[in-house]
Formats: sequence, structure tokens, C-alpha cells
Amino acid sequence: MPVKTYRPLTPSTRYITRSDYSDVTKHRPEKALVVTRKKTGGRNCYGRVTARGIGGGHKQKIRLVDFKRDRHGIEAKVTAIEYDPCRSARLALLEYKDGEKRYILAPLGLQVGATVVSGPNAPAEVGNALPLKAIPVGLQIHNIELIPGRGAQLVRSAGGAATLMSRDGGYALIRLPSGEIRKIHENCYATIGQVGNLDWENIVLGKAGRSRHLGIRPITRGVARNPVDHPNGGGAGKSKSGGGWQQLTSPWGLLAKGYKTRDRKKLSNRFIVVRRDGRPMKRK
Repeated sequence: MPVKTYRPLTPSTRYITRSDYSDVTKHRPEKALVVTRKKTGGRNCYGRVTARGIGGGHKQKIRLVDFKRDRHGIEAKVTAIEYDPCRSARLALLEYKDGEKRYILAPLGLQVGATVVSGPNAPAEVGNALPLKAIPVGLQIHNIELIPGRGAQLVRSAGGAATLMSRDGGYALIRLPSGEIRKIHENCYATIGQVGNLDWENIVLGKAGRSRHLGIRPITRGVARNPVDHPNGGGAGKSKSGGGWQQLTSPWGLLAKGYKTRDRKKLSNRFIVVRRDGRPMKRK
């Protein structure tokens, strides 16, 4: 997917880069596989803002993606590569022999007309979904389940790829894109290959309007507010990025820097072998 740049005829076009969408072969989604995304404005069911900086944006439809790949042993043909406004990766539209259609994440190198299949006896080829116990060690994988049968939860964004390192005692050791090495049950399914649309990381919005199209609203700095609005607000004169005695916090006083937010007693810690900072996980 090449990235388009523009002549700097205006201040914004000096920096804007866009996808040229040359990899997209179908420009209208399947009606049976989409639902309208209701805008929340960052508010919960009580009408209270729980996520700041959310609102507006273009109307979007959620594509119903098959993260379970539970039609085992049935071949499906890739009929189209499509754009998804709600995620960075492209989608591949599959059509099974009985006429059923499903979306999957499009891995790098999967072309229209290719055939994919899922199941424990599927060949280890790009786009096929297999349990971790049936995947050769050393292959790149994505779309990984954490609990067998729940559906994929890990490595789903554009360009993402994990590596199957080894298997032992009913678990597979997976090196995730963050560098973390984690044990995952060998009955969990994963898809062979790397998630496509690698150039997504090179896209630069370039102007505030493109953020607003995505539903992202501007947020003011805490130090620029009044004391009634933020713990870092107020003060005689300006301060650069919260300098002085104060510690940077959220509007509700939660420390923003250096404060560990992960629960030390989280049950899933026992499955982490090496943390993403390269240090081994401490056992208690």
C-alpha cells in the first residue's frame, strides 16, 4: 500500500500523507456484515463523560469480523480486499462453498482469488487458521486467541506479527510485537502470516480537521486550566508542562507519570515469561 504525499500548496498539505487504497478491490461493504456504529460522545449509560476528547466525526459502520474462524475444514475463496473505517488493518471478504460470506483480517500477501481454510488439519499457509499445537515453530502469526474458543484478541492491528517460539507442557511460548514473551494454551487458534497494510504507520494526519473526521476532539493541557478544573491548574504566571512542585495527574488526581497501573496480583501475570521491557517476570 503506497502512501500519497502532496505538494505543499497550503500549510496542511506540506505534511499530509494518505493511503492510495490501491490494495482495496471493493468499495462497498457487504450489507449483511455491517451494523451502524452509534456515537457515544465518550459518555456511558448514565450520560457521564468517561472518555474525554471523543465526539463528532464521520458516520461509520462496524464490519462484523470473524475472529473465531470456526468453520473448520471448509475452504473459502477470497473475493475482495476491503477498507474498514474502524481499524487500521484491511479486511478480506471470504465466500464459502455454501454461499456464506465472512470478513477476516487481511494478512500480508493474501490476494483476491486465493483459498484459505481453518482447522487443525489445515496447511500452514498465509491466511489459514490453526491451533498453536499444529503451527510449525518459528512462523509469524497474528489474530491470536487467549482462551480457546473465545475468538482472537491479540495482534490484530496493521503490520502486527507475533512469533511462535516453542511449545512445552500444553502451552506455546509466543513473542508478541511489544517484545513480551507469553505462554498461551496450545489449543488456542492463530492465523498464519503478518497483518497487512504495513504503511499505515507512515500516515500523517497533517491537520486538525482529519482528527475531527475520526471523532477526536481537542483537549487542553491541565496546566492551562483553572484550579477548579484540574489539579495542575492555576498558579501565579505560566509554568512549562507542569513544572514546579506539582506532579502531573489526571483531572481526578491519578498520577500520570511513573505510576504503575497494572495490578501486581493479576492472575494472568503467571503466563508472562518476559515483560515487554525485556526483564523476566518476577514470581511470588
